[in-house]
Amino acid sequence: MRKIAFILAFIGMYSISFSQTIINRDAEIASMVKEVSADSLQSYIKSMVAYGTRHTLSTQTDANKGIGAARIWVLNQFNEFAKRSNGRMTAFIDTVTYKPDGKRVDKEIILGNVLATLKGTDPNDKRIFLISGHIDSRRTKEMDRENDAPGANDDGSGSAAVLECARVMSSHSFPATIIFQIVSGEEQGLLGAQFMANKAKKENWSIETVLNNDIMGSNNSSETNIIDNTRIRVFSEGLSVLDTGRVATNIRNLGLENDGRARQLARYVKEIGERYVENIEVVMVYRNDRFLRGGDHSPFVQNGFAAVRITEMNENYYHQHQDVRKENNIQYGDLEAFMDFEYLRKNTAVNLANLANLAKAPSVPDEVKVQTSKLENYTSLNWKVPKNGKTKGYYILMRETTSPVWQKKFYTTELAMKLSYSKDNYFFAVQSVSESNNESLPVIPSVAK
Repeated sequence: MRKIAFILAFIGMYSISFSQTIINRDAEIASMVKEVSADSLQSYIKSMVAYGTRHTLSTQTDANKGIGAARIWVLNQFNEFAKRSNGRMTAFIDTVTYKPDGKRVDKEIILGNVLATLKGTDPNDKRIFLISGHIDSRRTKEMDRENDAPGANDDGSGSAAVLECARVMSSHSFPATIIFQIVSGEEQGLLGAQFMANKAKKENWSIETVLNNDIMGSNNSSETNIIDNTRIRVFSEGLSVLDTGRVATNIRNLGLENDGRARQLARYVKEIGERYVENIEVVMVYRNDRFLRGGDHSPFVQNGFAAVRITEMNENYYHQHQDVRKENNIQYGDLEAFMDFEYLRKNTAVNLANLANLAKAPSVPDEVKVQTSKLENYTSLNWKVPKNGKTKGYYILMRETTSPVWQKKFYTTELAMKLSYSKDNYFFAVQSVSESNNESLPVIPSVAK
């Protein structure tokens, strides 16, 4: 009898533990993630590679070769996707005349970025969520504009991810606006991204996040020969260049050196990406970018926007910035043959899940404060309703000061919460939550006066 009772108790415990809801997935987002197709991604890259070179200084008049033809092809793809959007998606090539700069541009060119804008359904919601990749490619010599530069992974992969997100998301609607951006001039000095970031700053675009995708479709490294298609890196800065004066002093006093907007975005990318995409781990790297390299998120970072770089875990330098050739039995060149399209599918889905969750979520809660007027082993937080979106409640996030990620969530429908955890021992943040359980970015509380 004791054995039977033990077995029944074990079965009961098993059913209880596995009946619990571990995470809440938005059914619409989960469906969109399933639509992301490795075959579609491969077809985009085949088309881009077929233009021979997409060097920024290459021909813009040849219909079959060069960056001009490649940009028009991207625009045509966006326009095709726009047919599914009921008029909400529009696309164009945003151009500017760029003069010789004495660096990597030796002639006057028309610099062009291809943008598709999926307009938000809430006319009062000015938020913009931006995903980016770069269309241009290069060979060993950065000024070689004539010979073939396939650029399958750098950055055919990022451009393909942007295109696929646009394809899937075009038939859905979101309260906030999403911009799908494929820029030129990355290999010549982040030129297209610099143009866009400066324009956005000058025109006061309400860009909440920038997800920059660059080199994200191959699973093996040079030298170390590591093969792994289950992890993807997200690079983020800890502090903004704009964090000076009293802001910097406040950051030091509160120990918030690891809580800048880009770092918060990286945490968000990890949580949401791993929630919706199977067999992927988003690895946060506490740097804005790799050594000796740069990416198109940096101009946005320098203009005060929250921007991160998403890049494969193990880079292969035989396949980056290399002429296609074979030396010492090593094949060099950025060829389609070295791509892992299932890995690229997962990494693209990480982007899509984050864009969709952000664009469906309300704005961040307003005026988030922590009370510090007396000594106590509690934490009292209060906030105001967000400026945009329908909110059903709020998450209070908590983590130890040494933890890279949020460890606990507390839910409330109120505009204040008192927790039996000391504010001296933990970091806290507050998120708005929509009726379909989509969370805003977290807001670290400021000290109430």
